[in-house]
Amino acid sequence: MPGDAVLEVGGSMKYSGIKDFKEDKFLDLKQLSQYSTFSDSTLRSYLSDPEKPIPFFRVNRKILIKKSEFDLWMEQYRGKNNDLDHIVEEMINDL
Repeated sequence: MPGDAVLEVGGSMKYSGIKDFKEDKFLDLKQLSQYSTFSDSTLRSYLSDPEKPIPFFRVNRKILIKKSEFDLWMEQYRGKNNDLDHIVEEMINDL
């Protein structure tokens, strides 16, 4: 819709309407752990990664992560088909 907010993250537009913003949720580490299947300690290490940290908010001692921002952060790790071929080849060579 004309006039809707657009949020650009990491060089690609991902939000293009008010509905997207309303459906976005803040997750604490326990909820994000359940959503992502990463352990709490693994998520904590990703929060402080010097090169590609997970974006987060800290309210007093509570850490909150927007689900949409976590999803965008994960996109940088999306493999390509040739990556999978390379991984399988390495596994076969290690046998």
